[in-house]
Amino acid sequence: MPGSTIPERNNEGFLEDAQCWTEEVATTIAAEDGIALSENHWEIIDFLRSFYKEHEISPPSNRLFVKAVKEALGEDKGNSIYLMQLFPGTPAKTACRIAGLPRPTNCL
Repeated sequence: MPGSTIPERNNEGFLEDAQCWTEEVATTIAAEDGIALSENHWEIIDFLRSFYKEHEISPPSNRLFVKAVKEALGEDKGNSIYLMQLFPGTPAKTACRIAGLPRPTNCL
């Protein structure tokens, strides 16, 4: 995005300061991964940001990420295939990076 500045990030692309996150920052980070954020992406991003606010950690692994999404949003969204379609690669890591959250502790 011309003219937009991304806050400082670490070598894996995670924000150094989570307070600097905005929806514009999320859109830019997602675009770097070739992801155009849809309503479905925002639902997961909003869920992750609420989870982080409540627990003060990112979901520590993909398995726990999938389980937490299933508990909050239901069976159809809380499954690996759905989340991998939205956030290719390692869904928990990719989604947390876009959501401006710290890197999940167990993600490779």
